[in-house]
Amino acid sequence: MTSSPLLKNIRVLDLTNVLSGPFCGYQMALLGADVIKVESPEGGDLARQLGADAGLNRDYLGASFLAQNGGKRSIELNLKKPEDVETFKSLVQTADVVLENFRPGVMDRLGLGYEALKAIKGDIVYCAISGFGKDGPLSGAPAYDQIIQGLSGLMSITGDSESAPLRVGYPLCDTLGGMTAAFAICAALVRRAHSGEGAFVDVSMLDSTLVSMGWIVSNLLIAGQQPTPMGNENFTAAPSGTFTTGDGPINIAANKQQQFEMLCDIIGAPELKSDPRFAERETRKRNRFALKGLIEQQLAGSNAATWEKKFNDAGIPAGQVLSMAQALSQPQVQHRNLFAQVPFAHSGRSELPLARSGFQVDGYATGPATAPPLRGQHSEEILRELAAVADA
Repeated sequence: MTSSPLLKNIRVLDLTNVLSGPFCGYQMALLGADVIKVESPEGGDLARQLGADAGLNRDYLGASFLAQNGGKRSIELNLKKPEDVETFKSLVQTADVVLENFRPGVMDRLGLGYEALKAIKGDIVYCAISGFGKDGPLSGAPAYDQIIQGLSGLMSITGDSESAPLRVGYPLCDTLGGMTAAFAICAALVRRAHSGEGAFVDVSMLDSTLVSMGWIVSNLLIAGQQPTPMGNENFTAAPSGTFTTGDGPINIAANKQQQFEMLCDIIGAPELKSDPRFAERETRKRNRFALKGLIEQQLAGSNAATWEKKFNDAGIPAGQVLSMAQALSQPQVQHRNLFAQVPFAHSGRSELPLARSGFQVDGYATGPATAPPLRGQHSEEILRELAAVADA
């Protein structure tokens, strides 16, 4: 990381659990914010017990927790106890951001909603992440990622005509909600730097998911086109999608006329260029499956890696379809130094690989300064800091 992290001297009180909120807080920690994870003494973040390693789960360091809590500090507070509420309020006086993902109304019932905290710290940026936002007919409904995937229409367009609806293979809606929250918080901090105003940021996972599907939604609202599940096909162009080669699948995006014509030459089927079914973009889309079959006949003569190089060398976007293990071991991923190794003395390990941000700053990859914390690991440290502020 650079010598001056982008969120240096920003303090975030992270009261969140499981995924959307912790992912948001992690993005801020990666940029140098002091993210204090406020956890209940009764187990802390549920993600501490979730993951593929049973030993880590027993130690309340589940892999799901480790994935998005690096660089944070942890304090245990029971916000139903008056003395712990007072400690939390003291922390608010030192904070820039309060982040929570309870159901709407929970923090208000605890006497710690936005208006109450604004009275303590007038310029506080308060971010609430929930499934549906703070108001509306579904505002009080429980929400998990798959529930949002279904209600957003996302599952209805995932898969093909025989397999849809399908869930996306990872918690996409939680992640989109967390990313949206991190973006909104940073924007609110920029405004605060100019005007001194705090903000109440109300993040809906359903809203975040719907706005991420820009082309799909716009085609429906503006052009009246009903989206349909198309599997691995690209509805905007052909040949564009996943194709079978001699040893495995490859994605090809020959979206432009010139790319299509070059592809025909590379695979040894120049006659496809003059076939009236495929000569123009719209006719190719209408006859995409006939074209796909003819292309795959040619692709069967070599392996995916060979075709990938030939197509990319010619300016036709192409890439093999990899397993997760293959994806992580790619030279490109290694070159970008996407995972940081942080000290981690648990379960027979000495280091822990943690994801950095998906961007670099001034040529440097971001990274967590420390491993994810144990439950309450920094309670005494943080309380000493509060005492020092009170005595100053």
